[in-house]
Amino acid sequence: MLGVPCNQFAGQEPGSAEEISDFCQVNYGVTFPLTEKVEVNGPHRHPLYAALVDAPDAEGHTGDVRWTFEKFLVAPDGTVAARFAPTVEPGSPELRAAIEKVLPPTA
Repeated sequence: MLGVPCNQFAGQEPGSAEEISDFCQVNYGVTFPLTEKVEVNGPHRHPLYAALVDAPDAEGHTGDVRWTFEKFLVAPDGTVAARFAPTVEPGSPELRAAIEKVLPPTA
């Protein structure tokens, strides 16, 4: 898991990358790494999101990220394996199943 701070959603992440990381650790117990703050929508969209947003979620939504905590699953081969709405919990059965589906087989 990797967090990507973005201040494009109601100005919820106005601080520096370090301030955002500290806030997430203190308030939410976040232990996964965070990137620098980027734009995920619009003309200055980060190239990573340019590659991710064409993937449809379960309802068929493609395009702009709708809200913070939207999730993208990237398979080991670099393809976008799935997209999940912001309301899908990280430990949800559908997200877990999608992760297990793309993991390489174990010996």
